[in-house]
Amino acid sequence: MHISSWRASHSVSFSRRHLLQSCANGFGAVAATALLSQAASGASDNPLRPKVTHFPPRVRSIIFLYMDGGPSQIDTFDYKPLLEKYHGADPRQAIGKLEPTQFNNVGKVLKSPWTFRQYGESGQWISSLFPCLAQHADELCIIKSMTSRFPEHTSANYFLHTGSGVQGRPSMGAWIGYGLGSESRNLPGFVVLNGGLIPPGGLDNFNSGFLPASYQGSIVRPTSVPIANIHPSEKTTQLQRRKLDLLHQLDLGSLAQMGPVDEVEAAIANQELAFRMQSAVPDLVDLSRESLTTQQQYGMHAEWKGTQIFARQCLLARRMVEQGVRFIELTCPGGNGDRWDQHSRLKDGHEKNAVTIDQPIAALLSDLKQRGLLDETLIVWAGEFGRTPFAQGDDGRDHNQFAFSLWMAGGGIRGGMSYGHTDEWGYKTIENRLEIHDLHATMLHLLGLDHTRTTFRFSSREMRLTDVHGNVIHDILST
Repeated sequence: MHISSWRASHSVSFSRRHLLQSCANGFGAVAATALLSQAASGASDNPLRPKVTHFPPRVRSIIFLYMDGGPSQIDTFDYKPLLEKYHGADPRQAIGKLEPTQFNNVGKVLKSPWTFRQYGESGQWISSLFPCLAQHADELCIIKSMTSRFPEHTSANYFLHTGSGVQGRPSMGAWIGYGLGSESRNLPGFVVLNGGLIPPGGLDNFNSGFLPASYQGSIVRPTSVPIANIHPSEKTTQLQRRKLDLLHQLDLGSLAQMGPVDEVEAAIANQELAFRMQSAVPDLVDLSRESLTTQQQYGMHAEWKGTQIFARQCLLARRMVEQGVRFIELTCPGGNGDRWDQHSRLKDGHEKNAVTIDQPIAALLSDLKQRGLLDETLIVWAGEFGRTPFAQGDDGRDHNQFAFSLWMAGGGIRGGMSYGHTDEWGYKTIENRLEIHDLHATMLHLLGLDHTRTTFRFSSREMRLTDVHGNVIHDILST
């Protein structure tokens, strides 16, 4: 038969879609080969791959020490002797007009139950709540003029963690992972060391929001079993590997048909990371490899259980910094009463919380410095707001979003200084007023990211952690 006659008798009409679908095996093999070769060469579209910064970074990692509940600034780092003079007075007469409070149970002016002293060459005023941390006064930059827009915990927590007072926005840890990727192949870029208390607002404080799910926080307990089912048997590991290989084949087939899809590519990366974590995490949390001296310095054998828990968290944070984890948040241990939220029994509650964290944090600063890691690590200590200078009832303090204190230490930060001022009562900020957006902008800046350029397009808008706000606090940065 003549070729032209054969073509005429066997002619079939193919659309491009039909051609691609019918040739799936061939195209799938091509796509799979390309993806696997990229993975082998380290040039894959792994969302956690290290990324180029906007400018040279000052630090590689951040340890965020979250003091859930709102520590009282006038009982920790903002010394106000006038409270002693007017202790017991009517605050409406002594202070003047009062802002509406959360619970409207306004008592008398309440002096601090603790004494303040100046420490270090810098003469930083620090409460007797923190005898160990006070020895590092010259490494701390104490910010006394931070404010919040919200007077209640859930919205204030969202604001602190995500830059927005409503649910659903990506957390600061997720934005950092999105902007930088991870330097650790076997660990997530964003880890939450949960001491026992998830803050009001729940896991949305650590969510990835509209960013890819690869950037959300991984919750790890500071125990010998940090994640459920993290100690698989050899048989289980082999079975998981076979299941993972099958999932990869299915995912690669989907990519071959649909083209690049962020969700599918993120799933591949997350599945591989989870598999690698099974071998990395147990070694990471095995603190028996640390010397007895180190364990004792952190307080792992302290009498107070809260100190033991937070000591493990701080020591794990140091080990994670060594492994290249970008953002590590520590939450408060349970069992200390009502967190730092003392609406009553201020002295009992703040003292229990302070003894929980004081020794471990001081040891963390010393340990990082000794290992040469403090210069490339930023430490941030903060709650979501502060407390009132007058009592709630007889022996508590209500929420105060108009002024609170936090401190920073480590790479790029001028130690031994305080920044901003409150009025003579510690009630409201009067100089160098700051918002959480400014804190976020400064954190990103130290990591080498311009907060105005770290954006993600969502809902037809370029979104960012600082929204349309935020200024880098250049005055606290070292030269």
